[in-house]
Amino acid sequence: MATKKKAAKKPARAKPLAKKAARRKPIAKQAAAKRPAKRAAPRGNAAATRRGSVPRLFRINIEVGNIDDAARFYGELLGLDGRRQAGSRVYFDAGGVTLQVVDVSAMGMGVPHPAAKALYFLVDDLDAVFARAKTLGCLSQEIVHGARGGEITVRPWGERSFYAEDKWLNPLCFVEAGTVYPG
Repeated sequence: MATKKKAAKKPARAKPLAKKAARRKPIAKQAAAKRPAKRAAPRGNAAATRRGSVPRLFRINIEVGNIDDAARFYGELLGLDGRRQAGSRVYFDAGGVTLQVVDVSAMGMGVPHPAAKALYFLVDDLDAVFARAKTLGCLSQEIVHGARGGEITVRPWGERSFYAEDKWLNPLCFVEAGTVYPG
């Protein structure tokens, strides 16, 4: 019986290493090409940026002692219609943040606690808001950087603004758009 001879394989032709290396992307570039592009990090808190997201304020709470009075007051002052919510609350759209007005007395939570000093609102027509605040009798009597807070003033940092306060002592500041000091 005849045996078949295995055909001998021809040795693979060696390619010069320089040509192979030129065709290959360096490993670091290959890995980078597979990763999604990074977004530019926002300015601000470096620790928050390292965690991957920056917290965004979406709602602020103001405590009041009478929801009907507060809804009328804030509706007139802001020139907006509030949205009644369950739990003696009224929501006002304040740009990207909801102003939540809460009647704590109706919820059995005691007397209203004033908000931090102060809540700042950016407005296009400062004079119109000032006129409404004056009609409501809620202009601040405080002195702010040597000027009455309840008067429209250009502050030392360049903002044109005035201060007001509701009858539950929540301090409010209204700043004209285009004059905001970003810090």
